[in-house]
Amino acid sequence: MDAMTKMWVSLIGIGLMALAALLITWARYKFKGVIRFIMSSVAFVCLIVGGILGFISII
Repeated sequence: MDAMTKMWVSLIGIGLMALAALLITWARYKFKGVIRFIMSSVAFVCLIVGGILGFISII
């Protein structure tokens, strides 16, 4: 993997982690019940995928 590809993979990973932080904050502040659980689940998936992409970019 060349340097430019690693850069883009890393930036996408960082973006997904930031999106996860925003989603979880928004879900806990604004919603209740099932919608809150769904938003939190989406945030968790974004966090996991972002972490995997970050790990891939340093290999």
